[in-house]
Amino acid sequence: MHFHDCFVNGCDGSILLDSIPGLPSEKESEPNLSLRGFGTIDLVKAKLEQACPGVVSCADVLALVARDVVLLTHGPYWNVPTGRRDGLRSVKDEALNNLPPPFFDATRNLNQFFVPKGLDAKDQVVLLGGHTLGTSHCSSFSDRLYNFSGTQMPDPALDRRYVPRLKSKCRPGDITALVEMDPGSFRTFDASYYRHVARGRALFTSDETLMLDPFTRDYVLRQAAVAAAGGYPAEFFTDFVASMVKMGNMQVLTGAQGEVRRRCGAV
Repeated sequence: MHFHDCFVNGCDGSILLDSIPGLPSEKESEPNLSLRGFGTIDLVKAKLEQACPGVVSCADVLALVARDVVLLTHGPYWNVPTGRRDGLRSVKDEALNNLPPPFFDATRNLNQFFVPKGLDAKDQVVLLGGHTLGTSHCSSFSDRLYNFSGTQMPDPALDRRYVPRLKSKCRPGDITALVEMDPGSFRTFDASYYRHVARGRALFTSDETLMLDPFTRDYVLRQAAVAAAGGYPAEFFTDFVASMVKMGNMQVLTGAQGEVRRRCGAV
């Protein structure tokens, strides 16, 4: 959710705003329909408002909760820079235009989605490693199972032994079923998702195409080897912390900009 917030208009909590009549918010945009945890953010914000009203922004809550979720799922800890203020707008189409879709090519579209945000190829391969947690709707990758590039066939880059398993969970046209992005470890923050990418078992084209660039391929293979050996993913953890702090500083509002919302769903 922190990633989906920052990539639109900076880390301003706009992903948390509810729609108003005639103006659907980022929540309603297709890339955000599978996001979970809005209720948790609201609970944290309510507790903070009781203790210190009007002090901690929703944008800061998002950044802090992202860190805490990673830590609670056995990932790294980091000090989160705070002081962000909340934005005053949230527009559905802006999310659609700015968030990297699951079908983007990581090698060809780096300059479209990441570089304008001040992020580079290393940040891309590291932040996509966050797919070690959570699930995805079948609709985000079903074309890879049933009609890749209009061929009526599966994506040849997908492991042929993995395709039947995915098809058993995702029937044609299914828009509700959820699939683990890191099967067997989707509740643990580790490097095991890179193993799936290296084996042709990534759900998304965006992750699969990391194997097409020499730099990102080498990174994936290093992390996959660590995961296969059951080792501690020190490099990935260190890099993830650095990229999360870097991302969390994108286009932040400070000083008199924006506001500190009392409730995250409304300005």
